[in-house]
Amino acid sequence: MRVVLSCLLMLLFVPDWMGEPRLPLMGKRAVVRAAPIALDAAHPARSRVGALVWLGGVRLTSPDRAFGGFSALHVARGHRVTLLSDGGNIVQFTLGPDWRPRAIAFGDLPAGPGTGWAKVDRDSESMGVDPRDGSVVAGFENSNMLWRYTPDLRRALGAAAPRAMAGWPGNEGAESFTFLPRAGWGGGAIAIGEQAPWPGGTGRAAFRFTGDPVREPNRGYRFSYIPPARSDPSDMTVLPDGRLIVLNRRFTLPFTFTNTLVVIDRGAIRPGAVVRGREIATLAPPLVHENFEGIAATREGGRTILWLVSDDNQSVLQRSLLLKFRLDAPGTPGSARP
Repeated sequence: MRVVLSCLLMLLFVPDWMGEPRLPLMGKRAVVRAAPIALDAAHPARSRVGALVWLGGVRLTSPDRAFGGFSALHVARGHRVTLLSDGGNIVQFTLGPDWRPRAIAFGDLPAGPGTGWAKVDRDSESMGVDPRDGSVVAGFENSNMLWRYTPDLRRALGAAAPRAMAGWPGNEGAESFTFLPRAGWGGGAIAIGEQAPWPGGTGRAAFRFTGDPVREPNRGYRFSYIPPARSDPSDMTVLPDGRLIVLNRRFTLPFTFTNTLVVIDRGAIRPGAVVRGREIATLAPPLVHENFEGIAATREGGRTILWLVSDDNQSVLQRSLLLKFRLDAPGTPGSARP
């Protein structure tokens, strides 16, 4: 009788409940704290890893129970940071020279592939900002869909399920997605799946959208991406010079992450191509390391800046880290040093 009564109460007060706990939504009280970290805790003066120069980093925390799980990142002018979690949660703040988050705002994607009751419905793993109008496109795993939102992420504008992505495994969808500039590329976008190859192929399935990825989702061509050994692509972006930079992740026991960044020349992307990038930096012990899943590129004083964010899987064993590096230009003395 007690079990029956409990079920009736559940149905009464949560009428749409289907047996799975609902993903937590961001609260109205937006609080984010940032604690500084070092590139190498044992050697705090260290400032270089491969072609990257360390500019700083913080561990982000919040009392909000939905905070964390960040899988996508965008940094706008004025250091306005937007983080998107793999549950459709949004965190935004402006980061000053003192690394203190200001003008903090929390939110949740207003629409998506499912009802939002379970992670499988709201698994947003990537994000790109359309350079034409500032609208945001998020890539969803499991549904293998792309959804477009207004620049403020408050309203959905459209969605597409590209035929090329229809067969991507449920949890290995558009882990990486970026828009391409018109200059050099002619516009469009690229999506890379996390683990599976094209049928009969090798590496990771990738698709180059030659038109708008939401309005013309089936216009484009396939190619394959070969990540570093035992690694999976977790995000990518376009550098100011038009090259692609891909963030790759490898997990090893007893709980260690290794992240390798590779650069791909624009000319390497063509129909049917099998593409490998040139490795420029690797984050691994004893350097700071985590489950980095988001990358963004900006410009400061004529130099290229790279930002990384980690997905803590909302686990007490992991951290939400935001890192900032300067990328040395090709041929810069010392740019290949470890």
